[in-house]
Amino acid sequence: MSRRAVILAGGKGTRLRPYTVVLPKPLMPIGEYPILEVIIRQLVQAGFDHITLAVNHQAEIIRAFFQNGERWGIRIDYSLEDQPLGTMGPLRLIRDLPEHFLVMNGDILTDLNFAEFHDSHINEARIFTISSMRREHRIDYGVLDTDASGQLAGFREKPGVAYEVSMGVYMVGAGALARIPAGCPYGFDNLMLDLLDAGTPAAVRPFNGYWLDIGRPDDYARAIEEFETMKTRFLHD
Repeated sequence: MSRRAVILAGGKGTRLRPYTVVLPKPLMPIGEYPILEVIIRQLVQAGFDHITLAVNHQAEIIRAFFQNGERWGIRIDYSLEDQPLGTMGPLRLIRDLPEHFLVMNGDILTDLNFAEFHDSHINEARIFTISSMRREHRIDYGVLDTDASGQLAGFREKPGVAYEVSMGVYMVGAGALARIPAGCPYGFDNLMLDLLDAGTPAAVRPFNGYWLDIGRPDDYARAIEEFETMKTRFLHD
Protein backbone atom coordinates (compact mmCIF):
# COMPACT_ATOMS: atom_id res chain seq x y z
CA MET A 1 0.00 0.00 0.00
CA SER A 2 1.32 3.42 -0.95
CA ARG A 3 1.36 5.79 2.02
CA ARG A 4 1.52 9.60 1.77
CA ALA A 5 2.30 12.09 4.53
CA VAL A 6 2.23 15.85 4.91
CA ILE A 7 4.41 17.30 7.67
CA LEU A 8 3.56 20.80 8.88
CA ALA A 9 6.95 22.50 9.21
CA GLY A 10 6.16 26.17 8.66
CA GLY A 11 5.82 27.50 12.21
CA LYS A 12 8.09 30.17 13.67
CA GLY A 13 8.75 28.30 16.92
CA THR A 14 8.14 31.37 19.08
CA ARG A 15 7.75 29.28 22.25
CA LEU A 16 11.26 27.89 21.77
CA ARG A 17 13.06 31.22 21.46
CA PRO A 18 15.94 31.98 21.65
CA TYR A 19 16.79 28.53 20.23
CA THR A 20 14.76 29.13 17.07
CA VAL A 21 16.26 32.51 16.22
CA VAL A 22 18.91 30.76 14.11
CA LEU A 23 17.32 27.39 13.30
CA PRO A 24 13.69 26.61 12.38
CA LYS A 25 12.02 24.49 15.04
CA PRO A 26 11.87 21.29 12.90
CA LEU A 27 15.68 21.36 12.66
CA MET A 28 16.25 21.58 16.41
CA PRO A 29 18.52 18.63 17.29
CA ILE A 30 17.33 15.64 19.30
CA GLY A 31 20.43 13.56 19.91
CA GLU A 32 22.30 13.28 16.62
CA TYR A 33 19.31 14.16 14.44
CA PRO A 34 16.99 17.13 13.96
CA ILE A 35 13.50 16.28 15.24
CA LEU A 36 12.12 16.43 11.70
CA GLU A 37 14.70 13.89 10.53
CA VAL A 38 13.62 11.56 13.33
CA ILE A 39 10.04 11.83 12.04
CA ILE A 40 11.09 11.23 8.44
CA ARG A 41 13.13 8.18 9.40
CA GLN A 42 10.12 6.83 11.32
CA LEU A 43 7.83 7.33 8.33
CA VAL A 44 10.31 5.56 6.06
CA GLN A 45 10.38 2.64 8.49
CA ALA A 46 6.55 2.66 8.47
CA GLY A 47 6.44 2.23 4.70
CA PHE A 48 5.61 5.77 3.60
CA ASP A 49 6.97 6.56 0.15
CA HIS A 50 6.12 10.24 -0.37
CA ILE A 51 6.34 13.14 2.10
CA THR A 52 5.38 16.73 1.43
CA LEU A 53 6.86 19.32 3.79
CA ALA A 54 4.53 22.30 4.21
CA VAL A 55 6.98 25.12 4.85
CA ASN A 56 6.98 28.88 5.38
CA HIS A 57 9.36 30.32 8.01
CA GLN A 58 13.01 29.70 7.05
CA ALA A 59 11.83 27.38 4.29
CA GLU A 60 15.11 27.59 2.39
CA ILE A 61 17.04 26.09 5.34
CA ILE A 62 14.65 23.14 5.61
CA ARG A 63 14.76 22.58 1.84
CA ALA A 64 18.57 22.72 1.81
CA PHE A 65 18.79 20.08 4.52
CA PHE A 66 16.25 17.53 3.25
CA GLN A 67 16.43 18.24 -0.52
CA ASN A 68 14.52 15.55 -2.44
CA GLY A 69 14.72 12.85 0.26
CA GLU A 70 17.08 10.58 -1.68
CA ARG A 71 19.36 10.33 1.33
CA TRP A 72 16.59 8.55 3.26
CA GLY A 73 15.20 6.56 0.35
CA ILE A 74 11.94 8.49 0.13
CA ARG A 75 10.48 11.16 -2.13
CA ILE A 76 10.30 14.57 -0.42
CA ASP A 77 8.74 17.65 -2.00
CA TYR A 78 7.65 21.00 -0.64
CA SER A 79 4.59 23.21 -0.42
CA LEU A 80 5.41 26.85 0.32
CA GLU A 81 2.92 29.20 1.98
CA ASP A 82 3.25 32.83 0.95
CA GLN A 83 1.08 33.77 3.94
CA PRO A 84 0.29 31.97 7.21
CA LEU A 85 -2.63 29.59 6.64
CA GLY A 86 -2.99 27.88 10.03
CA THR A 87 -2.71 24.14 10.54
CA MET A 88 -5.19 22.88 7.94
CA GLY A 89 -5.14 25.69 5.36
CA PRO A 90 -1.78 24.63 3.82
CA LEU A 91 -3.33 21.34 2.68
CA ARG A 92 -5.31 23.14 -0.02
CA LEU A 93 -2.05 24.22 -1.68
CA ILE A 94 -1.07 20.60 -2.37
CA ARG A 95 -2.68 19.42 -5.62
CA ASP A 96 -1.79 15.71 -5.76
CA LEU A 97 -3.02 14.41 -2.40
CA PRO A 98 -4.56 10.92 -2.37
CA GLU A 99 -7.99 10.12 -0.96
CA HIS A 100 -6.49 9.48 2.50
CA PHE A 101 -3.20 10.77 3.88
CA LEU A 102 -1.34 11.39 7.12
CA VAL A 103 -0.84 14.93 8.44
CA MET A 104 1.35 15.71 11.43
CA ASN A 105 3.28 18.47 13.12
CA GLY A 106 7.01 18.57 12.52
CA ASP A 107 8.03 18.86 16.19
CA ILE A 108 6.68 15.66 17.76
CA LEU A 109 8.63 12.87 19.42
CA THR A 110 6.51 9.72 19.63
CA ASP A 111 6.63 5.95 19.15
CA LEU A 112 3.20 5.83 17.51
CA ASN A 113 2.87 3.10 14.87
CA PHE A 114 2.24 5.37 11.89
CA ALA A 115 1.54 2.51 9.47
CA GLU A 116 -1.12 0.99 11.71
CA PHE A 117 -2.69 4.40 12.35
CA HIS A 118 -2.77 5.11 8.60
CA ASP A 119 -4.20 1.75 7.57
CA SER A 120 -6.85 1.48 10.30
CA HIS A 121 -8.26 4.88 9.29
CA ILE A 122 -8.65 3.66 5.71
CA ASN A 123 -10.09 0.30 6.74
CA GLU A 124 -12.66 2.03 8.95
CA ALA A 125 -13.55 4.51 6.16
CA ARG A 126 -13.22 7.54 8.43
CA ILE A 127 -13.48 11.15 7.27
CA PHE A 128 -10.83 12.30 9.77
CA THR A 129 -8.95 10.53 12.57
CA ILE A 130 -7.12 12.11 15.51
CA SER A 131 -4.42 10.37 17.50
CA SER A 132 -4.93 11.41 21.12
CA MET A 133 -3.13 11.18 24.44
CA ARG A 134 -4.62 11.27 27.92
CA ARG A 135 -3.16 13.97 30.13
CA GLU A 136 -3.77 15.04 33.71
CA HIS A 137 -3.48 18.58 35.00
CA ARG A 138 -2.96 18.87 38.73
CA ILE A 139 -4.31 22.00 40.41
CA ASP A 140 -1.85 23.43 42.92
CA TYR A 141 -4.51 24.69 45.31
CA GLY A 142 -7.19 23.34 47.58
CA VAL A 143 -10.46 23.61 45.64
CA LEU A 144 -13.55 24.83 47.48
CA ASP A 145 -17.02 23.76 46.39
CA THR A 146 -19.70 26.16 47.63
CA ASP A 147 -23.48 26.15 47.59
CA ALA A 148 -25.88 28.96 46.64
CA SER A 149 -25.74 30.48 50.14
CA GLY A 150 -21.94 30.75 50.07
CA GLN A 151 -21.28 27.88 52.48
CA LEU A 152 -18.66 25.22 51.93
CA ALA A 153 -20.23 22.15 50.34
CA GLY A 154 -17.06 20.20 49.60
CA PHE A 155 -13.29 20.40 49.55
CA ARG A 156 -10.65 18.82 47.29
CA GLU A 157 -6.95 19.14 48.04
CA LYS A 158 -4.93 19.68 44.85
CA PRO A 159 -7.20 17.60 42.60
CA GLY A 160 -6.22 16.29 39.19
CA VAL A 161 -8.28 16.89 36.06
CA ALA A 162 -7.90 14.31 33.28
CA TYR A 163 -8.55 15.13 29.64
CA GLU A 164 -7.84 13.85 26.13
CA VAL A 165 -5.55 15.98 23.94
CA SER A 166 -4.66 15.92 20.27
CA MET A 167 -1.14 14.66 19.55
CA GLY A 168 -0.88 16.69 16.35
CA VAL A 169 -1.08 13.50 14.25
CA TYR A 170 -4.07 13.05 11.95
CA MET A 171 -5.43 11.04 9.05
CA VAL A 172 -7.38 13.15 6.59
CA GLY A 173 -9.96 11.87 4.12
CA ALA A 174 -11.11 13.57 0.94
CA GLY A 175 -14.40 14.58 2.56
CA ALA A 176 -12.60 16.56 5.25
CA LEU A 177 -10.13 18.08 2.78
CA ALA A 178 -13.03 19.39 0.69
CA ARG A 179 -14.27 21.43 3.65
CA ILE A 180 -11.03 23.40 3.98
CA PRO A 181 -11.35 26.82 2.28
CA ALA A 182 -8.59 27.91 -0.09
CA GLY A 183 -6.43 30.97 0.37
CA CYS A 184 -7.27 31.90 3.95
CA PRO A 185 -6.16 30.86 7.46
CA TYR A 186 -8.00 27.77 8.67
CA GLY A 187 -7.00 25.75 11.69
CA PHE A 188 -7.56 22.31 13.14
CA ASP A 189 -10.10 23.85 15.51
CA ASN A 190 -12.08 25.32 12.60
CA LEU A 191 -12.22 21.98 10.83
CA MET A 192 -13.27 20.05 13.93
CA LEU A 193 -16.14 22.46 14.61
CA ASP A 194 -17.23 22.37 10.96
CA LEU A 195 -17.23 18.56 10.94
CA LEU A 196 -19.29 18.51 14.14
CA ASP A 197 -21.78 20.99 12.67
CA ALA A 198 -22.08 18.83 9.56
CA GLY A 199 -22.81 15.72 11.62
CA THR A 200 -19.62 13.98 10.44
CA PRO A 201 -17.35 14.13 13.49
CA ALA A 202 -13.76 12.99 13.50
CA ALA A 203 -12.78 9.67 15.03
CA VAL A 204 -10.47 9.75 18.07
CA ARG A 205 -7.93 6.96 18.61
CA PRO A 206 -6.37 7.03 22.08
CA PHE A 207 -2.66 6.22 22.24
CA ASN A 208 -0.92 4.89 25.33
CA GLY A 209 2.72 5.07 24.24
CA TYR A 210 5.25 7.89 24.26
CA TRP A 211 4.45 11.38 23.02
CA LEU A 212 6.12 14.72 23.55
CA ASP A 213 5.61 18.06 21.80
CA ILE A 214 8.99 19.82 21.88
CA GLY A 215 7.48 23.29 21.44
CA ARG A 216 8.44 24.51 24.93
CA PRO A 217 11.98 24.74 26.34
CA ASP A 218 11.23 22.34 29.23
CA ASP A 219 9.79 19.72 26.90
CA TYR A 220 12.64 20.17 24.45
CA ALA A 221 15.20 19.57 27.21
CA ARG A 222 13.26 16.49 28.31
CA ALA A 223 13.16 15.16 24.74
CA ILE A 224 16.93 15.50 24.39
CA GLU A 225 17.49 13.58 27.63
CA GLU A 226 14.98 10.81 26.96
CA PHE A 227 15.86 10.28 23.30
CA GLU A 228 19.39 9.29 24.24
CA THR A 229 18.19 6.58 26.63
CA MET A 230 15.23 5.42 24.50
CA LYS A 231 16.59 5.78 20.97
CA THR A 232 15.74 2.23 19.88
CA ARG A 233 12.14 2.86 20.88
CA PHE A 234 11.88 5.57 18.22
CA LEU A 235 14.28 4.38 15.53
CA HIS A 236 14.95 0.76 14.51
CA ASP A 237 18.25 0.29 12.74
